[in-house]
Amino acid sequence: MATETADAGGAEAAGMPQLDFSTFPNQIFWLVVTLIIIYLVLSRVALPRIASVLAERQGTITNDIAAAEDLKQKAADAEAAYEKALADARAEAGRIAAEAKAEVQAEVDVAMQKADAEIAARTAESEAKITEIRAGAAEAVRDVATEAAEAVAAALGVKADSAAIKAAVEARTKG
Repeated sequence: MATETADAGGAEAAGMPQLDFSTFPNQIFWLVVTLIIIYLVLSRVALPRIASVLAERQGTITNDIAAAEDLKQKAADAEAAYEKALADARAEAGRIAAEAKAEVQAEVDVAMQKADAEIAARTAESEAKITEIRAGAAEAVRDVATEAAEAVAAALGVKADSAAIKAAVEARTKG
């Protein structure tokens, strides 16, 4: 039993090796060596790769932003050119419309002058015909009135001179 207690006491004394103060210098040495190796691996291999990937990403982002700004400027230039072309086209359309309106107005004015001249000529011709018809109608009325007066005088049995009848009809028709 004494050996069992000694074994048990030795096991208790041994405990966890990390907590054994007699092995601390050895543990600290290997800890420092391990940390130096990890530092060297990270600083020489892993961190440069990570830095190059980050730099590459930053360069890509910068290039993409520059390309986007360039495309934005080109779009703005294209929009300005489009607006200018549209304004020029509107001005040209307005000029063409004004020219067409002026041409149509000139044609209408010429047609109106021709129509006015034709209307004036027809009016003068109609007035001349009306004057001629009135003169003819007045002459016909005188002739009919003279014949009627001679017929009435003959029917009444009065012998009237045809010159006297014509003079009487002429006096009566004038007013």
